[in-house]
Amino acid sequence: MHTAGDRNFAAELLNAAAARMAGTFLTDDDGSTLTYGAFFDQVRRYAGVLVAAGAAPGDRVVVQVEKSPNAVALYVACLWAGTAHVPLNPTFTPDERAYFIDDARPSVVVVDPTQAAEPSWLTLAADGKGSVTNQMAEVEPLAHPVDRADSDLAAILYTSGTTGRPKGAALTHEGLRANAWSLHGAWHFSADDRLVHGLPIFHVHGLFVALHCAMLSAIPVRFHRRFDADAVIDDLADATVFMGVPTHYGRLCANERLTPEACASIRLFTCGSAPLSEAAFDDFTARSGHRICERYGMSETGITVSNPYDGERIAGSIGFALPGVEARIIDRDGHAVETGTVGVVAIRSRQVMREYWGRPEATEKAYTTDGWFITGDVGAMAIDGRITLQGRASDMIISGGENVYPREIELVLDELPGIIESVVIGVPDPDFGERVLAVLVCSGESVSAETIQPALDTSLARFKHPRRYEYVDELPRNAMGKVQKNQLRQRYG
Repeated sequence: MHTAGDRNFAAELLNAAAARMAGTFLTDDDGSTLTYGAFFDQVRRYAGVLVAAGAAPGDRVVVQVEKSPNAVALYVACLWAGTAHVPLNPTFTPDERAYFIDDARPSVVVVDPTQAAEPSWLTLAADGKGSVTNQMAEVEPLAHPVDRADSDLAAILYTSGTTGRPKGAALTHEGLRANAWSLHGAWHFSADDRLVHGLPIFHVHGLFVALHCAMLSAIPVRFHRRFDADAVIDDLADATVFMGVPTHYGRLCANERLTPEACASIRLFTCGSAPLSEAAFDDFTARSGHRICERYGMSETGITVSNPYDGERIAGSIGFALPGVEARIIDRDGHAVETGTVGVVAIRSRQVMREYWGRPEATEKAYTTDGWFITGDVGAMAIDGRITLQGRASDMIISGGENVYPREIELVLDELPGIIESVVIGVPDPDFGERVLAVLVCSGESVSAETIQPALDTSLARFKHPRRYEYVDELPRNAMGKVQKNQLRQRYG
């Protein structure tokens, strides 16, 4: 028998915690704790405030707040009330925020107190005008999740916009549910786990991947508002799972306290949101005694591919399609290519977005004629189904009529002594159309082109060799650690 709200993903999270309401959910940086029972009471009250503020089922709620347990409750409250959660990076400027508000057309906006530019906006402040906390005492809590259909909107996540204005990936309740249970099973989550959370929560990784896996097992989460290597290492001693991005793993490896003994209780380290270099993978294994489980996904699809929990985790590979996900490699016409051939990764699954919000033409272009979502990531699939990426299709360089995949060159450069990290981009050239340029981060003095050349001669055809090198102290990245190649193209183009 179906009950009210049972297709609402918030109802699924509530049911998962039903037997552990007295158990700890979030432990904040100041040591304060929130039980699952207290959390869902807060969710009911927050949902009541959203409804009182004018949010109806199907409406959007734009949220631009700093990471906190209250922000997690607000996310689940949006689902509970049947509205769509639209999280924004708290570092966005007012002008940037205005673009997203104009695009999402929300009925409610929630911001930090210092950002409350409009009298009608709500805040997560403890008190003051617009305070959700103040209003909780004045409204009736929403006792039960609003009934939702599988195809109803649950969240809109805006893409990073590296090749144009950001687009909103409209995710459904069915999509969130399918991805959450797929990861929960693939990574062997159980009631005995304990998670260290150091990720932002305006993105798939921290908001959906980490929190959904934890909540479906109703386990304790050590909740860090900012990533701090020392604090994370302290918590690893009493945890079983850590999820991070390459930048996090680099900072952990730079800390002398990272040892196999410090990681003795951990059963799973995962990494995503940006490619992890083979050197970083090997360095972490040597320091910690653990092989990172690298996975792959995007805002539009959730996590779709992962290295195996039981089985070989290969540096530089994103692994295999998860249960409930089909993956294939296609050519420019959308047709599947032969095994081992380089092409674009395409995905088919219930968890793929419903649409690009308000952009029917972009939505149509995002799919093949037979319904596969085109990720835009270039890769190849081995005969056993294992996928290896070579970069974004938009990053491919066409030099003198030849296709050049930056990742292939970066792998060679990253193996050379003295090079910490490399990024390869194409820059305009009047003769060849584009020339290959490498931007290098070096550990000491700049590694010269003459030193690099022998490795290139051995590994790569001549047309793939960088014609120019630039040296930087660090690469420009977004909040999830992804290198902003568009900034480098603008700088060196």
